[in-house]
Amino acid sequence: MRSMLPYEQLLHLAFAAPAEASHYLTPTARQAHDRFRTAPPAEQPFRFEQLRLGLAMGLLKLLADLGDHDESRRVQDVLHRALEQSRNPQDIDRIVSRDARLFDQLYDNLYVNEQGEELLNLFGRTLDADTPALLDEIAREGVALARALDFSADDEG
Repeated sequence: MRSMLPYEQLLHLAFAAPAEASHYLTPTARQAHDRFRTAPPAEQPFRFEQLRLGLAMGLLKLLADLGDHDESRRVQDVLHRALEQSRNPQDIDRIVSRDARLFDQLYDNLYVNEQGEELLNLFGRTLDADTPALLDEIAREGVALARALDFSADDEG
């Protein structure tokens, strides 16, 4: 059995609870990296967008858990819906643009610690990434960060 790719590791770290895993770690989410790698050229743009959605969804889940941040959860759900319901890049754009205001609200009144800022930075880089190598790099950084997150930091005081 092959070892998990950084993309898969990040999803499993982000959605560790069984109920979350069963809801968010659908075959579409879990297999996005493999489907991109094996897609014929005509399908690659769509499969790349699915991979990007899955990675962004995992990063926002970590951010939501780190700061109990409802805006992150709402955007995460939009990304999940786009991942599951889209059949082409235009579907993704339509689903995401319908809730564009949620993406704007993500940064409003947001207080995060240093780790939260790192997650937001990775999320922004994910949205800007234009090559599979960049997404792989972000996934690797996300896995390292996820393993170091201190979810108790906001509970002190």
